[in-house]
Amino acid sequence: METKQSGPIGRPRGFDVDEALERAMLVFWRHGYEGASTANLTNAMGISTTSMYAAFGNKEKLFRKALERYTEGPSSYLARAMEEPTALGAATAILAGAVRTTTRPANPHGCLGVHGALTASDSGRDVRDLLVAWRNNGYSCIRERFQRAVDDGDLPPQADPGLLARYVTTFAYGIAVQAASGVGRDELQDAADAALRNWPVP
Repeated sequence: METKQSGPIGRPRGFDVDEALERAMLVFWRHGYEGASTANLTNAMGISTTSMYAAFGNKEKLFRKALERYTEGPSSYLARAMEEPTALGAATAILAGAVRTTTRPANPHGCLGVHGALTASDSGRDVRDLLVAWRNNGYSCIRERFQRAVDDGDLPPQADPGLLARYVTTFAYGIAVQAASGVGRDELQDAADAALRNWPVP
């Protein structure tokens, strides 16, 4: 295909980059960072190793792009939950989103952000640190949302936004672990409902 006259003549990559990234995300989601070999990734993406490196860089860079896609796609329920009008509504949406995302039949069970680098060796330290930061960012967003709820009178003045955020995130990640172990959606949703029965009210 032709590019601008001042630039070089480019060759089409010959594959759909977006679709390839979606497939790579699913491999990482299913196998984790270290469990996803280059052969697993290229086979799933339908491309050669050379094409993978040319399009995405190395395996770590591909994982970073896959995590961004996961955040904007399967894990986007968190951002939507922050728009709920009440803190209880936000907490309910977070846990329901975790249940849906980690038990969807068409996708791997569990959470890419939880399982992605739990067993990473020293060579995977950067990815492990990336996922720690990813989880911490989610916690911070929820804590800030609950702090607004305290300020607005939606939570009682004595409520601890940080503790409530830690409670919700810990339970959400526990849902992911249980889902990866084969626990079903209905049972996990019942557990999520029970977890919020004693939610503090103003």
